[in-house]
Amino acid sequence: MLPVSGRKAAVVAVVLAAIAVTVTLGTRAGRSGAAPIVRIAAASDLRFALDDILMALQREHPGMDVRVSYGSSGTFYGQLVNGAPFDLFMSADAEYPRQLSARGLTLAGSEFIYAVGRLVIWTPLSAVVDVTTGGMNALVDAKVAHVAIANPAHAPYGRAAEAAMRRAGVYDALAPKLVFGENVAQALQFVQSGSAQAGIVALSLAVAPGVSAACIRKSSTRAR
Repeated sequence: MLPVSGRKAAVVAVVLAAIAVTVTLGTRAGRSGAAPIVRIAAASDLRFALDDILMALQREHPGMDVRVSYGSSGTFYGQLVNGAPFDLFMSADAEYPRQLSARGLTLAGSEFIYAVGRLVIWTPLSAVVDVTTGGMNALVDAKVAHVAIANPAHAPYGRAAEAAMRRAGVYDALAPKLVFGENVAQALQFVQSGSAQAGIVALSLAVAPGVSAACIRKSSTRAR
């Protein structure tokens, strides 16, 4: 994973590049000299980090108008294939931008990996099992009724969570307990609300400001 400063520098660079391209092409400007609207489609695990970065960026460049939509990378991919008006796609899976590039829907050579995401097992401090010592195996306990993950059908973190369970040899035992969030942020919300006893989610969300204290067990699995 890149250092925090490196990740922020990479995000700032791509946002500024998107603004420069938008200004040059005049794709969003309502009139000559008007501030362009830059629309970003971002994976939901970026919400807190990207919001902080954009706030700082807009303080330095007050004329910018940057609008971010957060969701699952697979959903955004489908929207972009169908012509959704985004200027920048920040995906949790590098394969989606590659596929867009193969379809001729991106600027040539514009895709690159700006960071590497990591999974964690997230449970409330009042959890009925201890994942800090038991890891994935703790989730097999009968006291755990539901485990939340992002939907593997279109969310990279969901696919990574499924792969992690299979590697740990617990997928078959946990499959009946799984509840799917539309994206990884919603999967975390399921655990926070008590709808699930544990979640396999993005580390960036689990340690974000405003997320309640919890027991966290890091996984070696990376989502990209």
